[in-house]
Amino acid sequence: MMNINEALSAQAQTRPTASALTDTLGHEWSFADLEKAADDLAAELKTRGVLPGDRVLMLLENCAPVVAVIFAATRIGAVAIPINARLSDAEVDRVIAHATPAAVLTTSQVSSEAAAHADRLGAETISGSYGNLDCKVLENDPDPDLSDVGVILYTTGTTGVPKGVMLTHDNLMFAGAASRDARDLCPDDKVFGVLPISHVFGLASVVMACTIAGASVRLEPRFTAQGLYTALQEGITALSAVPQMLAKLMHYTATKGYDSLPNSALRYVSSGAAPLDIDWKRRTEAFLGLPLQNGYGMTEATAGICLTRHTSSTDDISVGPPLPGVELRIDTTAPGSQDDVGEVQLRGANVMKGYFRNTEASAEAFTKDGWLRTGDLGAYDAQKQLHIKGRSKELIIHGGFNVYPPEVEAALNDHPKVIQSAVIGRQIDGDEKVWAYVEVSAEDRPTEQELLESLSRTLAAYKRPSRIVMTEKLPAAATGKILKHLLHKIPE
Repeated sequence: MMNINEALSAQAQTRPTASALTDTLGHEWSFADLEKAADDLAAELKTRGVLPGDRVLMLLENCAPVVAVIFAATRIGAVAIPINARLSDAEVDRVIAHATPAAVLTTSQVSSEAAAHADRLGAETISGSYGNLDCKVLENDPDPDLSDVGVILYTTGTTGVPKGVMLTHDNLMFAGAASRDARDLCPDDKVFGVLPISHVFGLASVVMACTIAGASVRLEPRFTAQGLYTALQEGITALSAVPQMLAKLMHYTATKGYDSLPNSALRYVSSGAAPLDIDWKRRTEAFLGLPLQNGYGMTEATAGICLTRHTSSTDDISVGPPLPGVELRIDTTAPGSQDDVGEVQLRGANVMKGYFRNTEASAEAFTKDGWLRTGDLGAYDAQKQLHIKGRSKELIIHGGFNVYPPEVEAALNDHPKVIQSAVIGRQIDGDEKVWAYVEVSAEDRPTEQELLESLSRTLAAYKRPSRIVMTEKLPAAATGKILKHLLHKIPE
């Protein structure tokens, strides 16, 4: 079994003074600094009773101490559980009750939400080479079955029992190396790290990939278009983002009078978590002056499943082929399938061990012959590149026809006055209607009729929204991904 600490130790031994992490708290850590921080924090946690097989839960916003916690916990043989500090008290309490961690740490210095959780839990401040953290010691509950697990990432909703995705050290090392190779990351790279470390994208595709590659990460606690613009002016070379981030960056840059990105060292950019359309992709590539790579992943697959590797701009809007070592198949017998569209299923070294303390959900996640069910609908093109059509549970059946929200969203996003959009189905009078929510600028707001006329040129009538709701801000997760379950709160 591999261990993620091997990657850190390799960098600390061969390139001790090379930059590993910087953050908004002023930390500028070399790989030797990061290893010392992990060692010192591991010693501190041991004195507070943390044992192998225990869980160490982290309520966080991105900063250097978070990375130290992950390596410190796993050096003990414990399991790190990074949780977004912006979760509500009830959501945090559900995870704590399910995971029964031996300790809870918070990044209070960088997050008012984390500080509020620390105060509510009665945590005390600890300090050292790892920075300042707040720590609440709870009861030990070691689990020997977690000996190969590095992290547990919780996927939580507003109700129900949360599901903890168990990612092994092997999962994390495989995913980090695959991400490094796909992005050609090297020690000269400076990577923008705003994708939350509590999310598999930020953890595996940024932190682990950069540790393995020896690249430097600029950690940012929250996304702002201005923050990304500034970072790109200051030497960022590689950017992994979601389309919403790029859309906001382009809008912000336009307000400064530029139609392309000025003074940038950026050499690589990839997009994930949402579909692309050809016109939007063309505009983005013209703005960046780079080919835009497109990827597909999920928590249960340690982020990466597919990624394009274009060397120049192209009209390909697929998510590309599977990463080396990942096998895919399309099950056209799954719910929501139609013609050659079916559920994407996979297997490989990136697939999770299972859900923590949830054998039933773990069993349901896999087919009888051992393939992971993604719940995503996809199809291959003639070049055997994968195209994601949407979530099987988000499929809209309107008037007996299948409507895939990503296709409608792509058509909406093509309008120059639309920043981003989200499409859902609504049951009205015995039929499922197509309902669209569109983020627009207050200064350049289109009318609903204007958007519908634009859609009439690109979408069949049954795919066009019955209603388009305008808003200046769509609800989004820390990654920038739109939270569709909160759309109903937007005034109509």
